[in-house]
Amino acid sequence: MANRGLSVEDAQRQARALLDARITSVTALVTARQHLADLREQVEQAEREDMRLYGAAIADGWTADELRRLGIAQPERKARARRRATARRSASSAETGTSTGTREGSPDGEQHNE
Repeated sequence: MANRGLSVEDAQRQARALLDARITSVTALVTARQHLADLREQVEQAEREDMRLYGAAIADGWTADELRRLGIAQPERKARARRRATARRSASSAETGTSTGTREGSPDGEQHNE
């Protein structure tokens, strides 16, 4: 029987070359994502330190207005942290069946917390 076309070894070699190229691209992507996560953590740490030092300046007698006149703005609070806390409260309310509002005119004639 004559060997026609591609040999098993050639097919494996070509397949490995294709896989190696794909592995290289995903390796680069994962490395970049890890680097990005590291940088985000560094930024979070720097922001926490900034807030701590701003609070220390206030505790030492500086007012927010004085610091602002010096060009030192009050650190911004992260909205993300507030949303998470709100989401947790909402989830807890949903689990317990409680909420802050009431609903009038329910089918059973009672007021229910929403």
